[in-house]
Amino acid sequence: QVQLVESGGGLVQAGGSLRLSCAGSGFIFSSYAMAWFRQAPGKEREFVAVIRRSGDIRYTADSVKGRFTISRDNAKSTVWLQMNSLKPEDTAVYYCAADSRTSYSLEYYARGAVYDYWGQGTQVTVSS
Repeated sequence: QVQLVESGGGLVQAGGSLRLSCAGSGFIFSSYAMAWFRQAPGKEREFVAVIRRSGDIRYTADSVKGRFTISRDNAKSTVWLQMNSLKPEDTAVYYCAADSRTSYSLEYYARGAVYDYWGQGTQVTVSS
């Protein structure tokens, strides 16, 4: 049974930091690109960051570039999202996702439809 379990969300003041984790099981984690998306109330799901299976290529959305960093440890089947300098507009439910295909294209990875598996999400709330 495939599972992606996010953790690490919570309430933080603007300017603070959080580190989200996503643990995968039931599939060959090292064979999948891993991504983070987010969805704020009343808004569409938004791509945040992706890291390819070997970690050789990472893409980050312009809205979080310089503040968020994605990383992974295939031995632990875990992907992280380090979020610094958080802003109220970062408030959302954050989801991790896994994609079995290979691409060099940010445009490809930014499309939620390409992902095979999704987690249930973790809430991040940034107060002003």
